[in-house]
Amino acid sequence: MGDSMSTYVQEVWEKPFGPNYGKDFVPHDEAFKKLLQTFFAEFIALFFPELNKLLDHRQTRFLMQEQLVDIVGEESRTLDLLLETKYVATDAYILIHLEPQSYKQPDFHERMFIYFSRLFERHRKEHKLIIPIAVFTGDGMHDEQNSLSMDIPGQGILHFQFLKVELRNHHWRKFVDSNNPVAAALLAKMGYNKGEEKEMRFAYLRMILQLGKKLDDARMKLIMSIADLYFVPDPKQDEAMLYELTKPYSKERETIMELMPAWMRLGYEKGLEEAVKAVQTERQNIARRLFAKGFSLEEVAETIELPIEEVRKLQNS
Repeated sequence: MGDSMSTYVQEVWEKPFGPNYGKDFVPHDEAFKKLLQTFFAEFIALFFPELNKLLDHRQTRFLMQEQLVDIVGEESRTLDLLLETKYVATDAYILIHLEPQSYKQPDFHERMFIYFSRLFERHRKEHKLIIPIAVFTGDGMHDEQNSLSMDIPGQGILHFQFLKVELRNHHWRKFVDSNNPVAAALLAKMGYNKGEEKEMRFAYLRMILQLGKKLDDARMKLIMSIADLYFVPDPKQDEAMLYELTKPYSKERETIMELMPAWMRLGYEKGLEEAVKAVQTERQNIARRLFAKGFSLEEVAETIELPIEEVRKLQNS
């Protein structure tokens, strides 16, 4: 199962996000969908531990996307993620509908109810329980409405409520010791103060180092690619952090370089390039001074530790 799962994760992540990807478009919902497809059990364990105890994840399978007609908007919509899993308490299969949402939408709670009612209409004979979950990933999304009620005086007609996760309402410190890949991927979307950003980045890299010991390359690539969407590069700070990080983790320096996310890697590679140029310039200056004092080609090559052919190029430059 390991090899086939790795192939699946690789294929899922490498599917293009769309024509705008790589420009000004950041595919938050698509990225989150891919994360949930790969780490559904870890997601439930992280945010809904009580529900997690009731599910047999060995029986989980993702279903084909369903086209549901929105009877209010009169348009066809596709459910983001729909899966079937075993509910331990009743030894029956249930449906879980997951809907990532990265922007505010006033009627989102109504849309969730429409999805639920359509799923109930189609699957009520074989699935007696449907659990809808919305994941609000937007920075300004707090206290989003997750219920729909109808009543008359003295009598309730309808009360629908879905589970929700508002990432900004969860403080990042709560998750740094969880060793959970979903927490690592989304740490920068959690709640934090501006002054905590550097500390949070260190925590993220420590989590990546730990996860790299138990996850394959495909899963690690997925986690870090999603994290790259949310971390804002700061070349000066990143270079300083890399220097500090390699001191306590000197033995893992090579691993850090392999696992380093793009927001740090870019700053490091730029610094490395500048360092290489500085070394080359210094060698050229030393070589010229030695030639000016009458040193031979072989003596200069031995002094600056370069092949004779390289030194000859410096002599002729």
